[in-house]
Amino acid sequence: MKRLLACVFVVAVMLGGPVANAVQPDEIMPDPAKEARARDLSRELRCMVCQNQSIDDSDAPLARDLRLLVRERIATGDSDSQVIDFLVARYGEFVLLKPRFTSHTLLLWLLPPLALIGGGLALWFYSRRRSNAGSAADPSLMHLTEEEEARLDRLLAADAPPDKPV
Repeated sequence: MKRLLACVFVVAVMLGGPVANAVQPDEIMPDPAKEARARDLSRELRCMVCQNQSIDDSDAPLARDLRLLVRERIATGDSDSQVIDFLVARYGEFVLLKPRFTSHTLLLWLLPPLALIGGGLALWFYSRRRSNAGSAADPSLMHLTEEEEARLDRLLAADAPPDKPV
């Protein structure tokens, strides 16, 4: 029974089911609009301890500190981009779960589409080569020289059974 419940939980998490966020009640801002902004920003920022979780999902003390810092900056009137810029200046680009498109991250952004295009071209060339190799082996597409045709006629005539009188 425990295994079944564990499997159901894992499937629910993988399918994006409800997962408890790490935001504590004492962190929540009284203004719902500002709290929504804080939550949106928290989902874009990486927990420096967990590294593959947003600070919105992480229970690490540093993630809590970052959530409080985001809320503090929003309370002082910073825009979303100012909050992000402040955190990037303090912690570096690594704090962003989705890195910005800059010259430093150009390879990171362009490598997946280039790999996809390269794989598609490789498959296309491979299939063309296979189809060309298959058509070369097709006897109906082979052409014989006159000398080869004459030799083939002689060989076929020598192997042919004598005609039966009718």
